[in-house]
Amino acid sequence: MSKHTAIYCRVSTKSQDTASQEPDLRRYADACGDTTSWYRDQFTGKTMERRGWSKLMEDLRLGKVSRIVCWRLDRLGRTAKGLTALFEELGERRVNLVSIKDGIDLHTAAGRLMANVLASVAQYETEVRAERVRAGQAIAKARGKTWGGSEKGRRLSVTDEQVRTIKRMAREGEKITAMASATGLTRPTVYRYLKSA
Repeated sequence: MSKHTAIYCRVSTKSQDTASQEPDLRRYADACGDTTSWYRDQFTGKTMERRGWSKLMEDLRLGKVSRIVCWRLDRLGRTAKGLTALFEELGERRVNLVSIKDGIDLHTAAGRLMANVLASVAQYETEVRAERVRAGQAIAKARGKTWGGSEKGRRLSVTDEQVRTIKRMAREGEKITAMASATGLTRPTVYRYLKSA
């Protein structure tokens, strides 16, 4: 069975693109001399459960992949646990990992050490970012900021038609999001109505 080099690129959201990653990855693909397959994701790195990544791992476990190439290690994932497990599996399967910008090559002891250090750094950055968001939200909340719903002090009227639609959809077991979409109301408004009803 012929093997290929797996080129992986990822961004976290649909508003981002891989334009900064692709030129370096394309240069590597052109120079490596192997057949290459590209795998892409637009999904958070906090989980290893992503469509493109899952396809890459399926191909890896079928023995189709000789090496994985990424732009930076944090494109593979942002949890030390997930990345460390990946490094172990790659070692067992004798599949190399190359991170272009980090200069990592898992075939060397220094590369393996650096990969584990960077995996811990990626998780640290994720946790620090989450702490900053929570701290900012706590300050905003203390200043009276709220998220969602109607303006403070303004009573939102719900029409009889909207009430009938909500009741019918609730009986049918529809989700709050579907009710909000069908009635043109916000989810917090639908929640408030259902709670009061």
